[in-house]
Order: sequence, then structure tokens, then C-alpha cells
Amino acid sequence: MMFNGYNEGLIDAIRGWLREDVGSGDVTTAVTIPPGHESKGIIHAKQAGVIAGLPVARLVFELVDPGLKFTAHVQDGQFVAKGTILAEVEGGTHSVLTGERLALNLLQRLSGIATRTKTFVDALEGLPARLVDTRKTTPGHRMLEKYAVRVGGGSNHRFGLYDAVMIKDNHIKGAGGIAQAVSRARAAIPHTMTIEVETESLEQVEEALRAGADIIMLDNMPPELMKEAVMRIKAQAPHVKTEASGNVSLETIRGIAESGVDIISVGRLTYSFESLDISLDLNGKKEG
Repeated sequence: MMFNGYNEGLIDAIRGWLREDVGSGDVTTAVTIPPGHESKGIIHAKQAGVIAGLPVARLVFELVDPGLKFTAHVQDGQFVAKGTILAEVEGGTHSVLTGERLALNLLQRLSGIATRTKTFVDALEGLPARLVDTRKTTPGHRMLEKYAVRVGGGSNHRFGLYDAVMIKDNHIKGAGGIAQAVSRARAAIPHTMTIEVETESLEQVEEALRAGADIIMLDNMPPELMKEAVMRIKAQAPHVKTEASGNVSLETIRGIAESGVDIISVGRLTYSFESLDISLDLNGKKEG
């Protein structure tokens, strides 16, 4: 399954987004184009990038009108040049134009995320560190945006607050310390769930090690301090995973990876990206 079994939820979401956009009907198309008119829409890339979301675009058009025929010419994950024809949708012109904007919005956003992710993955070439996303996603679009990260070559961090324990600074303050927070969490969670602790200093790293954290996050640490933290963790507890986080950019990610961390989480993948420019033109017309 494309979205980890969330297809039913995706269908409900798309129906809601269509209601938001279409409302009682596409007024402009209804008053300008005769009933029964048919067209072929050509979906093409107006800039180079990694494509993600073609199955989602297909689903949009199918929900608008099951009679539409959607044909993809490339696959999700494929890097395309400017001008590449991505897909064609054929059938009633009213239906094609009604679904056009939502299908393109989703395709453009997901392709933008996949393209941005690919640039970060490329920056890590030759190094073992794994790139992951964060929960800094658009409300209602998390599954799609995390899918686009995977398409771009990245991996997913936790999907929500429910699937892992991540003890951050405010949890530490509320619990009275790292040891207390980890102890309470360990006593309450199943053995299959991991505990990650956010640290900002070598002192906190040592506390997290003594407390028995499974993953230690090194938050906003300068490269030399991060390298020292990784060395201490690997020397004392080789099984403990290390994660770097905090204001990671294309300019800094390779230096961070060279510290030896196992994982680098980057919020920019899903909250600071440029949508890929993609267009739909009727009857085979294609812009340059």
C-alpha cells in the first residue's frame, strides 16, 4: 500500500478538500463550456525535480469522475527535466477542470518536498548518517508529506505523539530531571517502544546514558561538541543511537554527519520547501 494503509483516510480527506474547493459547483466551467465536451489534459513539469504524488493526483480525478482516464508517464521518485510530460487525463472537460487545481496543488507540494529531500540526501553521499523528517508537517497532510520524504530518499521519524517516547526539555523540566522522566516512561511503556532523550550538553548526555535512553538526541550542538558527545556515547553504550537535530541546513548537514551521528532530523524537509512548478494544459498544448 502506498500510504501505509491510510488509503481510506486519504479518500475521505480528498473528498473534503474537493468540497472546500468546488462547493456547489465549478461556476466558470459550467457557464463557459458546453455539457458533454471532452478533452485531454497534459500534466507537465515546468521545472526539473523529483516527482511525488502521481497516485494522489489520479485519485483526485477518479473521485471527481470515475469515467476519467488517468495515464501516468513517469513514476514517483523519478527525477524529471523541465518540460517532461508527467501524465494525461482524458474525459469530460467539466470533470478535468474541476479536479485540476486540487490534483496539481497536491502534486506540486509533494514533488517539492521530494525534490528538497533529495538535495539533502545528496549532501550526505558517502556518509552513513540517515536523513529523517520531523512532525513539523502541515496539519491534515502528514501522511502525504512523510510519503514524499520517502520518495525523495529520506526516512520517517515518528509519525505522531503515540508511537515513541521522545523526552524533550519541557518533559525534563516537568518530570524533575532526565533520570525521573526515563524511569517513569520505562515503567509505563511496552518493551517494543523506544525512549529518546533530547540533550543540549555533555552533562545531559551523561545523564541520558545513566538513565538508559535508547536514542540520544544532540540538539543544536556545535560540531566539535557533537563529535565529543558521539564518542562518549559509542564508548559507553555502542547500542545507543545518536540523532542530531536543530537548524540543520544544506550548508551544515555534511559537517554534522561527519561527527559520526547515526540520524539527522531536518524539519525543513516539510515546512520550508518550494513547490515544484507543474501545469495542466488541455488538448495536448504544452508550455515551454
